[in-house]
Amino acid sequence: MNSVYKLHTRLIKTGLHKDPVSVRQFLLACVPLVPESLPYARSVFDLIPNPDTFSWNTLIRAHSRASPSVALSLFYAMHRNGVSPDHFTFPFVLKACALLQRGQELHALILKLGLYTDIFVMNALIHMFGCCGLVNIALKVFDEIPRRDLVSWSSLITCFANNGFGHEALAVFREMQVTTSITPDEVTMVSLISTVSSLGALELGRWLRVFMYRNGFDLSVLLGTSLIDMFSRCGSIAEARAVFDEMPTRNAYTWTALINGLAVHGQSGEALRMFHEMKKSGLRPDCVTFIGVLLACSHGGLVEYGWQVFASIKNEYDMEPMPEHYGCMVDLLGRAGLLTEAYEFLVKMPIRPNSILWRTLLGACAYHGNLELAKQVKEKISALDPNHDGDYVLLSNIYGCSGRWAEKAGLRNLMKVQMIEKKPGCSLIEVDQMIHEFVAGDNLHSQSKEIREFLFSIIERLRVMGYVPDTSNVLFDIEEEEKEYNLNFHSEKLAVAFGLLNAGGRRTIKVMKNLRICQDCHSFMKLVSNIYDKDIIIRDRNRFHHFSKGICSCKDYW
Repeated sequence: MNSVYKLHTRLIKTGLHKDPVSVRQFLLACVPLVPESLPYARSVFDLIPNPDTFSWNTLIRAHSRASPSVALSLFYAMHRNGVSPDHFTFPFVLKACALLQRGQELHALILKLGLYTDIFVMNALIHMFGCCGLVNIALKVFDEIPRRDLVSWSSLITCFANNGFGHEALAVFREMQVTTSITPDEVTMVSLISTVSSLGALELGRWLRVFMYRNGFDLSVLLGTSLIDMFSRCGSIAEARAVFDEMPTRNAYTWTALINGLAVHGQSGEALRMFHEMKKSGLRPDCVTFIGVLLACSHGGLVEYGWQVFASIKNEYDMEPMPEHYGCMVDLLGRAGLLTEAYEFLVKMPIRPNSILWRTLLGACAYHGNLELAKQVKEKISALDPNHDGDYVLLSNIYGCSGRWAEKAGLRNLMKVQMIEKKPGCSLIEVDQMIHEFVAGDNLHSQSKEIREFLFSIIERLRVMGYVPDTSNVLFDIEEEEKEYNLNFHSEKLAVAFGLLNAGGRRTIKVMKNLRICQDCHSFMKLVSNIYDKDIIIRDRNRFHHFSKGICSCKDYW
């Protein structure tokens, strides 16, 4: 700011503080220093008798990222004062609108002013509509651009990716390759990597990695970190580690991505070793790093070390623990069966526990069958978030495991009265670059009959080997045979049966599930991996389970 003050003083001393050209240069000097220079720049701007379009644009640009609501207000003030916006104005304003997730009304003004032929304005429009979730309008704007550039394609790809249309984002990328000679840049590749991560499509991720290599992309910190995160989320921690080892330069985000990946893949010891290596390299861990480290402690049952790490957040690094850190500690204590300690930890927190923290403890109560504490925790949750289906299901699980069918039925009836529906189990599996979806108990897949018949044959083969279905989680007061029948059609079993039918020469079957895997399915997967000599990877809501030769990476602790 000293340079700004000196420049302004010089303008005043030389009498140029009223010269429009000189004031323009002064405002431009303030832009790189935002947000520190914004109030001062605004005070100087207010002294200009008749600011022109350039002056307005400069001030709007300065506010567009640091204070987007102010940038939008300035634009409307500019319009009210009769100063006409130009093709430089709208990219800045639309950037602010994207951050605010509003501004659709500007589309009509852009058309009215005849700026629909300007590529920069149209690209900014696509970005803004994407941030607002208006995918169809963004696509319409894209289709209306006569000569698209890389930013046009990248903006549409990002629009699809950020709004959950992963396959469409990849289709746009393929269309760009086929119909144009445009070469993607790092921003485009990061969007595509993020898309593949959300889909869990490992083969597509491998293809992207080869594409980057063949097209001469350097393994920058941003690209490398994105690839580590993608391979981790897609189930290949070995490939994530390979990317990490190849990277010439790494930052704290790179280390954190690997630590998180190792933690959720059950490699707690290696995650903690990498944490120590990160500190030895001179990099300072941030709040996200500590989440990964505490997750590693939780999945590894390392209670004492977890307490040490949690204490170090404030004592060693002078950071206030976030709700996510408290959640990790509750999860750590809950998994270890220390339910009373977890409850007291929540009660004594310096900040008020949210429903997510209490829900973490409720899950631990359900796993360990502590009904009395579960009811207390459910009361806490009901005061914060009374209509979450998972809470009722967890408490219902405990009633069912205790044989208290009347209480369970009452809870189910209450869910019906309050119109709370249980989220069905859903599993996804990729075969030949196509994603197949299975919902618990459904028969909608084209191979449904074949899958069910094969699944029954698997179960009969497992019975010979000593498999006994664990019906404790089938929470209905029905005959044992019917409970076993319900267990047979959990979504991950259907997906694995489909994977075995269509495996060909593939050794690994990978399934993504939206809920936590149950005890019976966990036992089932261990036996199937051994008998069929396949590696089975299940990504459930909490972590990855790697089943191989009858053993799971979680060591039955999850």
